[in-house]
Amino acid sequence: MSDEAKNDEHHEQTFESAGAGASHTFPLQCSALRKGGFVVIKGRACKIIDMSTSKTGKHGHAKVHLIATDIFTGRKYEELSPSTHNMDVPNVTRSEYQLINIDDGFLNLILLDGSAKDDVKVPEGELGADLQKAFDDGADVSVTLVAAMGEEQAISFKVNA
Repeated sequence: MSDEAKNDEHHEQTFESAGAGASHTFPLQCSALRKGGFVVIKGRACKIIDMSTSKTGKHGHAKVHLIATDIFTGRKYEELSPSTHNMDVPNVTRSEYQLINIDDGFLNLILLDGSAKDDVKVPEGELGADLQKAFDDGADVSVTLVAAMGEEQAISFKVNA
């Protein structure tokens, strides 16, 4: 075997393929964030409900004041950051599933392509009670899930006619 062939064999590497959403977040400059957009504050995926920019003194940097709510818990967070700094923005996905059954506090869902999903908890509070009632009434129900940073939750449902 030639030296070149040995070299090629030695340097050959295999890479594991990653899904399209390989990273849970991506960086974005604070000044590019917008109201209604998403941002990570204290390790939580949040939706920006209000933001303001303040100019500081002669040599200071402009600061961005963000007020956001956690997309899963609804808890309010605030963050003050220089406008030139980067903040993490979560990759948020919404997907719609067909509800097949509610079993032991978990939703049994099916995608349009026929694949099953049964690891989503019934939402707490009024949404969960309304969803249970619609299902118990024998309605054909579609559930919308939101997913970000490895968490997933049912956020709404609709009864199909």
